Amino acid sequence: MLYALTALFALQLLGDLLVQWLGLPFPGALAGMLLMLAGLLVLGRTPAALERLANGLLQNMMLLFIPSVAGVMLHFDHLQREWLPFLVSGVVGAGVTFAVTAWTMRRLLHTAPEVPQAAAVPAPSEVR
Repeated sequence: MLYALTALFALQLLGDLLVQWLGLPFPGALAGMLLMLAGLLVLGRTPAALERLANGLLQNMMLLFIPSVAGVMLHFDHLQREWLPFLVSGVVGAGVTFAVTAWTMRRLLHTAPEVPQAAAVPAPSEVR
């Protein structure tokens, strides 16, 4: 598991360095995630240690949000003055996320191969 954690940090560092060197317009952590995705696609599977680490991080994700919530509370006076844009962006962002997720699921479910019905089983109305 230590190797998986080291790999995650190394890929994030590599992503940060690439973004700085190439002047890319997105965060280094995103570049690191894209590098990890490319590596996993080349490998063709998820290593067991990485899967265990990812599951552990996902189970404790709420702990990772505590610093950002504390940071927002440091700027509570600004939030109090400008509450409407925060509220609107939160509601609109949640709505857009919900709509895109629903649209994606609908597309994925419609493109999934249908399970063939058993032709040998007669319908109840056909049984005499």
